[in-house]
Amino acid sequence: MISTLKTTARTMATALAAAAAFTLTVPTGTAFAINEVSCADQGDFLRIKSHHSTGITSEDCYANRGRTDFGGWWIDKISTGNNDVRLHDANGSVVNIPRHRVVTYPNNPPKINAIEIL
Repeated sequence: MISTLKTTARTMATALAAAAAFTLTVPTGTAFAINEVSCADQGDFLRIKSHHSTGITSEDCYANRGRTDFGGWWIDKISTGNNDVRLHDANGSVVNIPRHRVVTYPNNPPKINAIEIL
């Protein structure tokens, strides 16, 4: 009987230690479900026209809630579609843009490190 109690206690202690280790090592928080979609598709997607310091220009569209790296590109135009958007600027500021807005930056575009759909 005592042997069974010790084995049960040891098994429970091992399970508890494994659960604690899992809890400490697995990050918590919002899942990053944002994904890039085709801009040719019709929809109220987040649409961003941007350029890089190398001279490359791009037009990218995103759907779903989450945050993704934007790589320090400069934004020339943003259309939020049906999304509330947060831009994380390279200078550390955060800019919120509400849904159904179109914003252009013809002279002084922001350099963005990350974009987030709320």
